[in-house]
Amino acid sequence: MQWLFTKYLISAGVVVVISEVAKRSGKLGGLMAALPLITLLSMVWMYIEQAPEAKIAEQAFFTFWYVIPTLPMFLVFPFLLARFGFWLSMGIGAALTITCFFVFSLVLRQFGIELL
Repeated sequence: MQWLFTKYLISAGVVVVISEVAKRSGKLGGLMAALPLITLLSMVWMYIEQAPEAKIAEQAFFTFWYVIPTLPMFLVFPFLLARFGFWLSMGIGAALTITCFFVFSLVLRQFGIELL
């Protein structure tokens, strides 16, 4: 149980640090947020807990494919934010991401990659 608490604390700490840095520097906060810190941490946790290497590799493989359909949201969010406010922009961005994900998964299926 202590290990689980430690994982939660460190993982949450990364998110808090990034949000605090972003308040002071959008560029540095964006850079830190763009780094796959949570993904790297999850793979470290899997390794420490002796998950099979195939599972860790699978995590990295699917993370790559899941990131791609999220990218359009980051392009349109600043435009939406200026016009619709934070919450509506987040909702539209989430809907866009979901739509892009489903379209992307249909395209990848043609190449033998099953995301769903």
